[in-house]
Amino acid sequence: MVFRFQRRLKKVDSSPVFQWAVIAVIIISALLIGAKTHDLPEPAVHLLSILDSAITVFFLIEIIIRFMATRKKKEFFKSGWNIFDTVIVIGSLIPAGGSGVLLARLLRVFRVLRLVSMVPELRLLINALIKAIPRMGYIALLMFVIFYIYAAIGSILFEDINEVLWGDVSISMLTLFRVATFEDWTDVMYETMAVHPMSWIFYLSFIFLTAFIFLNMMVGTILEVMGQEHESYRAELHGETEEGGEPASRAQIDSLARELMEIKTLLQQANVQNKQG
Repeated sequence: MVFRFQRRLKKVDSSPVFQWAVIAVIIISALLIGAKTHDLPEPAVHLLSILDSAITVFFLIEIIIRFMATRKKKEFFKSGWNIFDTVIVIGSLIPAGGSGVLLARLLRVFRVLRLVSMVPELRLLINALIKAIPRMGYIALLMFVIFYIYAAIGSILFEDINEVLWGDVSISMLTLFRVATFEDWTDVMYETMAVHPMSWIFYLSFIFLTAFIFLNMMVGTILEVMGQEHESYRAELHGETEEGGEPASRAQIDSLARELMEIKTLLQQANVQNKQG
């Protein structure tokens, strides 16, 4: 009986209608958060509070359905996205008054992030970014080294020209960040070129390294990880391994074997219930 109830909840949870309903409520929640930032009349504020409470109850019911639909409850909390959703939903239950008003408002803002956990494509993007961080860290470290070298050179060469921009290494690094983001960087260059005509080499070589080489390296790293994530997701949907081929066929056989075992267990439970009846 319990197993049959779980199957019904699982069917509801995996239903496209239910999934789209959750996404719609998340979007409505985001719109309500934006509406509360405006100066509204008292009846509108009261209506928004009622809608906010209804949305909180809906999210609570939705997370309970997902939890109850999971056969092994420990498996539910092995997913980081499930933990994230649970924390956001429980945090939304904090009353929006008293000393916890700021925390309650912040947690309601974070409910918009639940859209990421509901849309598989967005989850792939976030997972790819998280997995790319270690590789990007080495690129960022190399960029810091280049920034530091150029900042030291700029401080030595251009301090007498403009102490505000090149007074020391830390200020020079901020100036170089301005150059790397192309924020009026030509004004900085022309100022130093008035004293050192060949200083354009300093700026162009720095921009070539940071804006072209290192930025493209970061983009390439993210794209590589995203490709791996998409391949893993595709293989998971088809019950395959990432390599495909013969290992994929064995994975499909294992998946069918697990389904047959579940059907066999269900039939055994039904026979036991019939005998007891």
